[in-house]
Amino acid sequence: MPITRLDGPEQVRARLAETGYLVDEGLAVTCYLALRLHRPLFCEGDAGVGKTALASALAEALDAPLIRLQCHEGIDASQALYDWDFPRQLLHLRAAEAAGVKDADRLESELYDRRFLVARPLLQALQRQPSVLLVDEIDRADDEFEAFLLELLSEYAVTIPELGALRAEVPPVVVLTSNRTREVHDALKRRCLYHWFDHPGFARELAIVRRRLPDVSARLAEQVTALVQALRGADLVKPPGVAETIDWAEALDALGATEVDAELAVSTLGSVLKYREDMDRARGLDLAAVLAARGV
Repeated sequence: MPITRLDGPEQVRARLAETGYLVDEGLAVTCYLALRLHRPLFCEGDAGVGKTALASALAEALDAPLIRLQCHEGIDASQALYDWDFPRQLLHLRAAEAAGVKDADRLESELYDRRFLVARPLLQALQRQPSVLLVDEIDRADDEFEAFLLELLSEYAVTIPELGALRAEVPPVVVLTSNRTREVHDALKRRCLYHWFDHPGFARELAIVRRRLPDVSARLAEQVTALVQALRGADLVKPPGVAETIDWAEALDALGATEVDAELAVSTLGSVLKYREDMDRARGLDLAAVLAARGV
């Protein structure tokens, strides 16, 4: 059954769980409404808390392609929407000239035919149904691109001067993510359904780790989760996300560990922390006490 035809949030939650992505009630409701109402889903929160992974899980649940647009400073419409294949156009022009074609209007119309159109992620998402469009790290783009994106998402259509209007028969499922490196304008947020991604609590994070890494020992998964939960309370430059919890558990498992002590935890901190200041602060913590306090 397509996920867009599910009866309610609980069924969406169950289908996402089948892909290995665990959501709470609030996110299940937001996802259901986004699918039912064809509204973009705006996901905001720290890096590594599962925003991008949600788009992947939705694509898997929909059995639809995931089309990703990675935003960056200076991105413009031509990079995100479409471009023309100039080398192929030039070859076609030379071939026409060699064949003795003199009709300029005919040549021009042939040069701007759809066969020479290079569809970038946004146009791909409009043309493929169903599809999941991930606009990743929209906070890295500039105001002009935000305004362009707002217009496109309002109509799910775009006008290409040489070809006319192209409109999606079925709107793609759209997930926008932001790490909040800057504030995204209210106009774009108002077009979307919004969800703030917090770091999960111990029980939910442990469940995510066990689901993603079923071969890791239960004790190791519990210990790593407990340590990451403690690190997040240590006033770090970059608190670790769930992605780093999974990376740490996977690294320890690769070393053959079925449990972790303070010494092994310190020696593998590079799997979970990415700043020197955070490494220094973590080494100053009593990690053995953290493990003892959790009873793991």
